[in-house]
Amino acid sequence: MPFWKKTSASREAGFDPTYRFETSWVLPPGLLFALRALLSLYAFTTIFTIFGWNGSHGLSENTVHSFSYFTHLTYWGLAFYYAVSALHTFSYWRTGTPSLARLPGFLQTAHSVFYSTIVVFPWIVTAVYWGLLFSNGFPTAFEAWTNTSQHGLNSLYALFEIIFPRTAPLPFLHLIPIVIILALYLALAYVTFATEGFYVYDFLDTRTNSSGKVAAYIVGILVAAVIVFLIVRYVIMLRVWVTEKKLGKIGKFSPHGRVTDDDDGKSIPLHNVIAK
Repeated sequence: MPFWKKTSASREAGFDPTYRFETSWVLPPGLLFALRALLSLYAFTTIFTIFGWNGSHGLSENTVHSFSYFTHLTYWGLAFYYAVSALHTFSYWRTGTPSLARLPGFLQTAHSVFYSTIVVFPWIVTAVYWGLLFSNGFPTAFEAWTNTSQHGLNSLYALFEIIFPRTAPLPFLHLIPIVIILALYLALAYVTFATEGFYVYDFLDTRTNSSGKVAAYIVGILVAAVIVFLIVRYVIMLRVWVTEKKLGKIGKFSPHGRVTDDDDGKSIPLHNVIAK
């Protein structure tokens, strides 16, 4: 019988009964919280430093236009995900019950989908930028830093969340919102052209590329997203198998995390339940 069938608390929780989103197989909750908070702070600092630079160099229009770029939108997503996940991890570390467990079911599901996007989209951003858009280096150290942060470190953010937390493999159903988000972004790109008069990415420009070539780029990115999703899903599955099945690393838990065992009604530590 799976361990989550053994506790009344688990049945009441339903969603993420052993708090996989807030715990790590190797990092204690306090350290996981600190690292997530630090990474969120770095991402937000990068974003607002760019805004400040634009404002002080007569480039405020670039700040407005940034909300039309997939790169910037996904980087905002990373910043907010790490902030929210840090909050959930902190609440679990200090109380034994994460704030995520207290949210309505639809918000819990939204968090799960949010996780799937931040471990999939950064790889697409990195591949498209360095494979299709980058050329001739960077004219200034500032541009080198901002582009490295948004098109390189973003994938390290995704890798961190793939490797270190105890998250379960991505559900196949999450492919649906990922494809929908990509379709909505495509619509945003063309709305931007209709309202602002510029294409956010040259390969979407039907004035310089044939319709067939543009369609090939769009389909190629969609196929790449599906492939990345599958790779990430099975890398996480491998991590779970290696760390939990082969190494016996069931997780680092809060000392406050306790549940009631149905067998004798006693309160026992969560890690003892998982180890059964």
